[in-house]
Amino acid sequence: MDSQRNILFIALALVSFLLFQQWQVAKNPTPQPVEQSQSSSTLPAPSLADELDPISAQQASAKTITVTTDVLTLSIDTVGGDVIEAELNQYGAELDSKDPFVLLQDDAGHQYIAQSGLVGPQGIDLSSTNRPHYTVSADTFTLADGKDELRIPMTYTANGLQYTKTYIMKRGSYALDVEYDVTNKSGTNATFGMYAHLRHNLTDSGGSITMPTYLGGAYSTEDTRYKKYSFEDMQDRNLSINLANGEGWAAIIQHYFASAWIPRNEPGTNLYTRVIGNLGDIGIRMPNKTIADGDNAQFKATLWVGPKLQDQMAAVAPNLDLVVDYGWLWFIAKPLHWLLSTIHGFVGNWGLAIMLLTFVVRGAMYPLTKAQYTSMAKMRMLQPKLQAMRERIGDDRQRMSQEMMELYKKEKVNPLGGCLPLVLQMPIFIALYWALMESVELRHSPFFGWIHDLSAQDPYYILPLLMGASMFMIQKMSPTTVTDPMQQKIMTFMPVMFTFFFLFFPSGLVLYWLVSNIVTLIQQTLIYRSLEKKGLHTK
Repeated sequence: MDSQRNILFIALALVSFLLFQQWQVAKNPTPQPVEQSQSSSTLPAPSLADELDPISAQQASAKTITVTTDVLTLSIDTVGGDVIEAELNQYGAELDSKDPFVLLQDDAGHQYIAQSGLVGPQGIDLSSTNRPHYTVSADTFTLADGKDELRIPMTYTANGLQYTKTYIMKRGSYALDVEYDVTNKSGTNATFGMYAHLRHNLTDSGGSITMPTYLGGAYSTEDTRYKKYSFEDMQDRNLSINLANGEGWAAIIQHYFASAWIPRNEPGTNLYTRVIGNLGDIGIRMPNKTIADGDNAQFKATLWVGPKLQDQMAAVAPNLDLVVDYGWLWFIAKPLHWLLSTIHGFVGNWGLAIMLLTFVVRGAMYPLTKAQYTSMAKMRMLQPKLQAMRERIGDDRQRMSQEMMELYKKEKVNPLGGCLPLVLQMPIFIALYWALMESVELRHSPFFGWIHDLSAQDPYYILPLLMGASMFMIQKMSPTTVTDPMQQKIMTFMPVMFTFFFLFFPSGLVLYWLVSNIVTLIQQTLIYRSLEKKGLHTK
């Protein structure tokens, strides 16, 4: 296999990969419903779908309070105490925008909120039109300078029961705790449990063939580390899984950002989905607790609302960092992302970090590249002998195969030596593709000059055109034995096709491919000179 056939192989592999990943985004396999199992110590929590009144998806709001930390600005409705808006203070809505990115919002045409409450026999959130009206001490709360924690208590009293719903936020953290403290002075026992879910319009996943993105649900359990559950899946059937050990989470994820509810050590928690009109809920329902008269109890869950920052998410809950979806090559992509972040820590520019990462990766693969070109040169040297063999043997395929293998053995040539290194390189490219695609760090990150956002396409298409030119140079430098006119036309058209694809790729990915081509040109020149000195002709 010569280098021009290698380019054709890469093209076919790339196109197949892009089509496959777009199909994966558009059509995720629907998980089968999981039967609830009963723990010996704790009964499974009831499914919220059977408890909360589904008639109305909206609620009348008394007022909202605003809570601000260094990284988040939340709007919390005093009716029910739900988070109805979340602004990410350190992430712009658009490039060079002064407005922060809004993750959660409750608008007329779009609803994406984080709800939580108490349900059960004495629950106070059983009806979406009759929820507790909490009292708060102020309309705004701000994390003070020099303080690392902000607590927002909201109180409600009914039927001899005193409820305090407290949001606990910490400096630099996108994870906030939600605690219910309940004191029973009703004169009798009271039983209820906590639920927490994310509510989102049932919309289609976005993305394109060059930048596929997923918008929908996801969850984790003791048995399933990470699984997507799309809005289409929610419409097909309600998810109901018992978390016997109380370990897991329910989330809604999108490109670069995610929100998730995490129970805190509550065995028997139910993980569920349900659909109300054009809205879908995915969340957790923790087991009921019975509070005797004169006693108190606490319910607690954690809400993540922010960017997909792997280190922070892994510290909040097991497997939460897997929402940064690297696909089936995660075991390669994750180390590559770590290496990219490490390099960025030294150079301070993500574009420069991508360039240096390319040199590191291609340098590590240099032995494979050299073996590939050496094998190709040896195969070209054997072409006259192989042609003479074909003329001598004729149509006897079995004899031809036997004598070819003997010739390869005698000349110490591996016929697959030019192909195998390329096959080994493709997973690295695909893994790096996902590592760059899923890195929120690249969002709105500039390189230099006209590249102001490495996560967006080149506005002037300069990088794709340079990439196409470099690919054309590689093709011209590479000797070929292709004589078929159709194959020659395909090879000539290949740089044009690649350039067209890369016009719409994020500039960070195009930068990687351009630098990779430049490294290939340098390596190709050095290897060919070395081979020619050894008497192996490359032309």
